[in-house]
Amino acid sequence: MAHDSRDAAMRYRLRREALERGEDRPEDDEPDGESAIMTEAQRAAAVNVVIEQAIRRGDFDDLPGAGKPIPGLGASHDPDWWIKRKIERERLTGLGPPALTLRTEYATLAARLDDLHAESGVREHLADFNHRVIEARRQLLGGPPVVTPTVDIDEWVRDWRDRRDAAARRVAAEAESATRRRAGRRFWRRGRA
Repeated sequence: MAHDSRDAAMRYRLRREALERGEDRPEDDEPDGESAIMTEAQRAAAVNVVIEQAIRRGDFDDLPGAGKPIPGLGASHDPDWWIKRKIERERLTGLGPPALTLRTEYATLAARLDDLHAESGVREHLADFNHRVIEARRQLLGGPPVVTPTVDIDEWVRDWRDRRDAAARRVAAEAESATRRRAGRRFWRRGRA
């Protein structure tokens, strides 16, 4: 029943559009005895009418990606393109085989450690990383081999301390430089007054 009413509404809209364009169409232009079923040509015309109306209303203006090339066009066919694009767009992490996730985590490990403030947290994070690397090597689920090395916790903690101390010295030097600049400005202001 809903299908019949949609067809009837579309036929009415097509007739009205035809009359507005000045076309002379008979009132009963239905195929032989099929009053509720639209022909394929009528459906195509109805779709075109709806699209033209949406364009006139501006429904397609300012769509995301307008004027930009379609990403991945011309590349080889990858059946998992949609999930890879979703992972990239949403910046999802932790998905995929452990060999790949551990490799990407190892590449950013120093930056992650720099966000930690206590040595105990750094040691705990490194111990957890080593544990996950060892467990990934033991699994026989297939996939790429785990080539990510385990880390020497003491060495990484030492490097973390060095980076933290260097950052603290850099911040102190910048603060001292800013203080000197302010003091110099005050000196020159007093001299002019």
